[in-house]
Amino acid sequence: MLLVRHGQSEWNATGRWQGGADPDLTELGRRQAFHAAARIGAVDVIVASPLIRALETARIISAQIGIGPVVVEADLAERDAGEWEGLTRAEIEQQWPGYLGHDRWPLGYEGHDELMERIMGALARIEAEYRGAELLVLTHGGVIGALERDAGLPWERMPNLGARAVVHHGDRIEVGERLVLVDDEELTIPSQI
Repeated sequence: MLLVRHGQSEWNATGRWQGGADPDLTELGRRQAFHAAARIGAVDVIVASPLIRALETARIISAQIGIGPVVVEADLAERDAGEWEGLTRAEIEQQWPGYLGHDRWPLGYEGHDELMERIMGALARIEAEYRGAELLVLTHGGVIGALERDAGLPWERMPNLGARAVVHHGDRIEVGERLVLVDDEELTIPSQI
C-alpha cells in the first residue's frame, strides 16, 4: 500500500487545524494531485478517506491514471481534533497555553490508541478485500503520522502529496520508505483541471 496525504486544502492554505472538518481542496491542491498522478506508477485499486480533500485528490489521480472507481473507507478519515478544529496554531496557543508539543489535548481530541485501532481496522479490511493488489490509499497527515509513531519513527510533518509505503502482513504493518510525489516548484499544469 502507498499511503498518500491529500493535496492542499483551503484550511492548509490558511494554517487551520482540520481534523474531521471538511474543507475543499485549493486550486494548488488540485494541481498537486494532477501532477502527482504521473509519479504513482501501476496500482490496482485506489481507496480514500471520505473527507473531500482526500476523496477529490483520489478522484483526480484516478482520472489521470485510469483506475477506478475510487473505493471509500470511512475509517481512513483524519483524527478528530476536537475543539482545535478550525483554529490556527497561534489561536490554539492563546486558548490552550503550553498544550502544543506537550501531548496535551482539548476536549474531543481523538487519542493515539483510539486512532490506531480505527486505522488498523481500516487497513486490515482493505488488505483482506484486495489481498495481493497494489493499493493507493489517499488519507491524511495525522493518519500516516500515527502509523509512523507506532513504528517508533520520529515525528516529521507530512507534506501535501507526501506518502509512506507500507506492507500489511495480516497481523502487523511494516512501515517502508517515505516519498514526496510532488514538488510545488515543478507545478506547471494550467490552473483549470
